[in-house]
Amino acid sequence: MNIRKLLALLFAMALVAAACGSDGDSSSSSAAGEGGGTVDIDAALNADLSACEDAPTGDPIRVGMAMDFSDVVGFVDIPGSNLVPYMAEKINCAGGVNGSPVEVRVAEVGDDAALAAQELLDWGAHFLIGPPFADFALPILQTTDGEVPMFVAASTEPTLADASINSFLVSFDDNLMSGAVAQWALDEGITRAIVFTEGEGVPYTGVNPDAFIAAFEAGGGEVVSTQTYVWAADTDFSAQVNEIAGISENNEIVFSAALGFQVTALRGQLEGQGLDGLVYAGTDALDATGIQFEANNEGIVHTPHTSISAGDRVDTMLASYEADRGEALESRGFMGLYVDSMFLGLQGILDCGCTEPADIGAAVAQIEGFQGLTGEITYAGTNGIPPKAVPINRIVDGEDVLVATIGG
Repeated sequence: MNIRKLLALLFAMALVAAACGSDGDSSSSSAAGEGGGTVDIDAALNADLSACEDAPTGDPIRVGMAMDFSDVVGFVDIPGSNLVPYMAEKINCAGGVNGSPVEVRVAEVGDDAALAAQELLDWGAHFLIGPPFADFALPILQTTDGEVPMFVAASTEPTLADASINSFLVSFDDNLMSGAVAQWALDEGITRAIVFTEGEGVPYTGVNPDAFIAAFEAGGGEVVSTQTYVWAADTDFSAQVNEIAGISENNEIVFSAALGFQVTALRGQLEGQGLDGLVYAGTDALDATGIQFEANNEGIVHTPHTSISAGDRVDTMLASYEADRGEALESRGFMGLYVDSMFLGLQGILDCGCTEPADIGAAVAQIEGFQGLTGEITYAGTNGIPPKAVPINRIVDGEDVLVATIGG
């Protein structure tokens, strides 16, 4: 064989090899590959949408959001579903994820969460961000059949976390949250408690009081009164107040998972009985329903998912959204959870170098020490509930102030 024929043969072989590479796994031009790397959160936060890098050209990473826009949950899912696509745009502006653009599609669950989830799966979602309550989250998990990761962004409901079916909380759960409030009270020297509940074991409105009582009593505290009420409805607490007035020493902590307007209504009625030395504490429901802006809120304690301070990463993100979109988002303390959900899914893709949803879920389950917008997140060794630190905020001189951080 002469040299010309040899060179021709080698050239032909090179063409065949190149053709095989282009016809095979498309992940060579996507975020999938050998694995490794970390989601560059700060690059996304600092991206200027008026001066973007070249648009990423790899295969898209698809993020599905099955959101509940009802009156019960819309106050978090609606702004969350606006913020995540915006942050995806910022990620793409900064060059994407290993050269791949991030696409986001939002589907409102309406009366059929399973249908909304199926639409997102048919679209090709690599992972989902889901609504916070079991009524809609469980049908979505039945639809994914454990194969597609779902981040239940704003939920603290422990029953929704199950790493074996790729279902993950992004926040601390009810037990960590309410146990932290109990620990804070004991650290403050408060040894007596009055608890409002919708009933033992009732999701959220009963489970949080259950967790508070267990931790408070385990630490040596005494629950001197347990009262029932209707969540999001009751504002007349006259019957409960009359009973409390007969046993209170005016030095108790009053704990519930009630909404902001309910807690301040209860406080006013107890103060009408001369009980002005009580401390009022609650859950993330207080942050969600604007306890910072309620009248007669001084001294009230709550557990935001993120204690936001001027110029921090969450504040920067929300200010950027307002500047670019011309409107401020509500439920500020929850917003980082939705974006962290997207970042965690992207980190799973980077870690495994894959785009198969089940493989992404397996990688997410091994995430450890991820520095998200809402704190450090670890799933390794858990059942899908990150053991995050719980911020304890209190209204002090009219300002919402971080006074302690429990756990983590």
